Amino acid sequence: MSDPIAMGILSTAHVHTDAYASELAAREDVDFVGVTDRDSDRGQETADSHGTEYVADADALLERIDAAVICAPNADHREWFKRAAAAGVHVLCEKPLAPTLEDARAIVDVWQESGIRAGITMPLRFCGPAQRAREALDAGEVGDLLAISGTNRGQMPGGWFVDPEAAGGGAVMDHSVHIVDLVYHLTGQAVAEVYAEVDTRFHDIAVDDVNVLSMELADGTPFFLDGSWSKPDAWHTWGDATLELTGTDATVGIDYTDQSLVHTVESGSNAGVHTAFYGTNANACLIEDFVSSVRADREPEITPDDGLLAVAVVEAAYESAETGEPVEVTFD
Repeated sequence: MSDPIAMGILSTAHVHTDAYASELAAREDVDFVGVTDRDSDRGQETADSHGTEYVADADALLERIDAAVICAPNADHREWFKRAAAAGVHVLCEKPLAPTLEDARAIVDVWQESGIRAGITMPLRFCGPAQRAREALDAGEVGDLLAISGTNRGQMPGGWFVDPEAAGGGAVMDHSVHIVDLVYHLTGQAVAEVYAEVDTRFHDIAVDDVNVLSMELADGTPFFLDGSWSKPDAWHTWGDATLELTGTDATVGIDYTDQSLVHTVESGSNAGVHTAFYGTNANACLIEDFVSSVRADREPEITPDDGLLAVAVVEAAYESAETGEPVEVTFD
């Protein structure tokens, strides 16, 4: 086997940091060099948890690595991406690519000009149900698409996710992008128009926690999405990720969290409803794709221009919620 790829994590602020750090630490073809974070306590805790080093000086870490995962708040993605690209470091960036279309375009420009390999963390593309749905669609088993509906309902994450400046928005920003990206992946059609109903109803926070997006794809297919933070704190999973594609010949359903065994413990310290997930480890597949892309000098499965498409839908959704009118999605 060739030498391991030296990798690090830029900011440990995101709730998915531990999942990606665990994957990096477990890979024999990766040398997990370290993590950096402006919050030294948080960075040190993450480093200790995964047997790596906390590097306070981000530039020093960038000099030591070939590739990095950006796990920063949304508003910091552009800065971290620019710093990594300047150092010639390949990047896997947390979603959404950026909180605004302006920042997303700037990131795409940096990516294209720098020549680095860059991916976006949209792991749903890699789950087994999504792959089987893609096979059915490609084989023509569904026929002509008539309608698409999806959900990505989860628990409210708190922290910087509910800070308008750090996150750029609430549940629409956080959850819509996953299903929007998956629909684009499966159909090849981008969202052309969106009408959004957005509100804050479940939590006392400064951003939205409930939304319903009524969309139309470029080919006219209607697409409905509920991406709310509507699961209670005591729910036995983080939420759900579902998609149903109805065609003239068949309907294909995707349910990521349904790949689970649910059991109840009636008493004791572990009482409650619990879930044992047996489905595809989509995070592992995501990391595998990115590491392979760096090693093979190819683009990852999901690139910044894919991320820009999802950000454009989010921005249009917030505009629609403010104006009360459908909004055309523009990417340029």
